[in-house]
Amino acid sequence: MDTRYESAKQIYASFGVDVDAAIAKLKNVPVSLHCWQGDDVIGFDNDGALTGGIQTTGNYPGKAKTPEQLMQDMDKVISLCPGKKKLNIHACYAIFEDGEWVDRNKLEPKHFKKWVEFAKARNMGIDFNPTFFSHPMQKDGLTLSHPDKEVRDFWIEHGKACIRISQYFAEETGVPCVMNIWTGDGFKDIPADRMGPRMRYKDSIEQILSEPFDFNKVKPCVESKVFGIGVEAYTAGSAEFTLSFAAMHKDKCLPLMDNGHYHPTEVVSDKIPALLCFFPELALHVTRGIRWDSDHVVVLDDETKEIAKEIVRCDALDRVYIALDYFDASINRISAWTVGFRSLQKALLMALCTPNAALAKLQNESNFTELMVMQEEAKMLPFEDVWAKYCEECGVASGTEWFEDVKKYEKDVLSLR
Repeated sequence: MDTRYESAKQIYASFGVDVDAAIAKLKNVPVSLHCWQGDDVIGFDNDGALTGGIQTTGNYPGKAKTPEQLMQDMDKVISLCPGKKKLNIHACYAIFEDGEWVDRNKLEPKHFKKWVEFAKARNMGIDFNPTFFSHPMQKDGLTLSHPDKEVRDFWIEHGKACIRISQYFAEETGVPCVMNIWTGDGFKDIPADRMGPRMRYKDSIEQILSEPFDFNKVKPCVESKVFGIGVEAYTAGSAEFTLSFAAMHKDKCLPLMDNGHYHPTEVVSDKIPALLCFFPELALHVTRGIRWDSDHVVVLDDETKEIAKEIVRCDALDRVYIALDYFDASINRISAWTVGFRSLQKALLMALCTPNAALAKLQNESNFTELMVMQEEAKMLPFEDVWAKYCEECGVASGTEWFEDVKKYEKDVLSLR
C-alpha cells in the first residue's frame, strides 16, 4: 500500500496537490454523527408514531431500544469510521433515572449527563436539537406557530431549556454546541393566512433566543423545509423565512441548510458559497433526498461531492458545521450509519485533493477550454490510494473489511435484542 500511496502522491503533486497536507487537515474536521439513525427517530420519551412530517420506513431487526444499546451501537460505528466525530443528540433522547420523568419544557442538563460522560470519554463534542415533533403538545400539526398561546409557550420553554442544555454541553466538552431549531409546522392544504403563522413563529424563536447564552459556545441555528408529509401545501419555516431570520439575528443565530429540504432542482452546494459571502458561519445537515426529502443514507453521489468541494474551495472548513441527518430502517442500521459517515469523509478528502487553486486560476483567466479538460482529468486521479492511507492513519479499514465486523456485530448483538 505504501508503494501505491507514494505513486499516487507523485501524481497528485504534478497537479499541485499535497495529499499529506490534505490527510492531516481532514483529521481535524469534526462531523456530527446523529443518534436518531440507531432507533428510527423514536427517542426515549415517545412510544407513539412519528409526527411533524417525518416518516421512517422499514423494520430491520436489531433496533436500539435503550440508551445503553444506542450508545453501544454508536461506539461500533465510531470504531469503523475514520476522522473526527461529534455527537448529534435530539432532546427526545433525554435519559431519566430512578423513575423520574419530566416533560420537554422542563428538561435540564442533568437529563443528558450520561451523553456528556459518553462524549467526554471519547473526546467528542455534542450538537443538540430541540424536538418539536412526536408529542401531544404538537397541536394541529403546529408548535411555535400555533395560534394558541399556551401551545406556543410550552414549546418556547422547551427551546429555552435546550439553550441551557446546549450551554452545558459546550462547557463540559470544551467544544461549541450547534443547537438547531426546526419544526414541521405547516398545513396540508392551501392556507387562508400565510403571514400570521410566520409572525408567531418569528416571535417564538426570538423568545427562545432571549434565554442568556454565550454565542462563542452555543450556536443556535434555524433550519428550513419546503414541505413534509401532511404539510404539503405550506410550511411556516420556509427557506426565505429562516434565511431572513438568521440574517436579521446574526449576532445570535446561524442558518442551517439540509440538502433534502429544498425543491428538487435546488442544490445546497450552490447555496454554500452564496451564504458564506454574508455569514461568518453556517451549518449543514447532509442527507440524500430521492425525489423528495426522503433522508436516504448518504453515499458518494454528485451532490455530496459538490457540497464538500464548495466548503473546501471557500476555505470554510472552520466556518461550516457539518452534521449527518438520515434514518433508514430497511437495512442494518450500523451499516447505514457507517456508509453515510465514510461517504462524507470520502467526499471531504476528495475535495481536499482537488487542485482547486489551479482550476480557479484557469477560470479567472477565462481559459474555459482548459478548465473543462483539467476538471475531467482531476476526476481520474488515484483517490483510492489516498483514502487507503487516510484510513490506515486513522486505524480503520479502507475497504469492505469493516462490513465483516458489522455482520459479526449483527449476529452477536443485534440479533439477540
